[in-house]
Amino acid sequence: MCVNGIARNGTFPIGNYLRWCLVSRSAHIAASKPQSTVDENDIKLYNQLVDRWWDENGEMKALHSMNALRVPFIRDGLIQTNKVLPSLIHTGEPLQGLKILEVGCGGGILTEPLARLGAEVTGVDASRSMVETAERHAAGDPGIGARLRYVLGTIEAHTCDHREHYDAVVASEVLEHVLQKDLFVEACSSSLKPGGSFFVTTLNRTWLTWAAGILLAEYVLHLLPRGTHDFNKCVSPHGAEALLAKHGNTTRLIHGMCYNFVTNEWHWTSNLSINYAIHAIKS
Repeated sequence: MCVNGIARNGTFPIGNYLRWCLVSRSAHIAASKPQSTVDENDIKLYNQLVDRWWDENGEMKALHSMNALRVPFIRDGLIQTNKVLPSLIHTGEPLQGLKILEVGCGGGILTEPLARLGAEVTGVDASRSMVETAERHAAGDPGIGARLRYVLGTIEAHTCDHREHYDAVVASEVLEHVLQKDLFVEACSSSLKPGGSFFVTTLNRTWLTWAAGILLAEYVLHLLPRGTHDFNKCVSPHGAEALLAKHGNTTRLIHGMCYNFVTNEWHWTSNLSINYAIHAIKS
């Protein structure tokens, strides 16, 4: 008979010893393996969309049309937090002088419009194919070339050399894809200047998200490639707020977002059941 894995005669059973060795080895490997926010399965999925990323009538059309909400959401949020010079508010480039980081920028659907508003924008993405796609498309508009750059890598690596560097960080349709959400938010927050803005759009973790945002959108209407979203990686507004607060950000505003499948249009709503947007300020 054994007590706590050791026999009464003081010997250590060989079976327990082998199990202990396996557990210890697994723990050592897990501890030595660097943490990463990137899900390689998502990278593979999006790499397949490279040629269709800028097709406004293809699988990415909902992401393209979302710009009608998220671009002014970011612009107005920065104006309301006094980051924009009063003399620039009513110009075509109100974000002049501001440094913005878009994390998980993909092919640059949101990155480019932010640069056209005058900001110096850096897009970070872990997919080489996506970064190359973004760079090729941006080359078609020389007017934004001087204030737009793309970086291949992860947010945790980028932050190491860019602490408190940006006036705003944007994570749009990204949080529901990352593996280490705590590490992700920490890294994003570290790159923000004090008083900087953290903008997030993502999916709620509700049955409506599963039914409409995943099952209907991906498997019935084919508005997105199958497997784009993993319900288990979605996060509730309360969960997102808690993560932001943990790393020194105070939520200023939460909006619900509603997508019309028929008209391909987005609208603001008080309903947070599926999509929502958060604007937080770093203390």
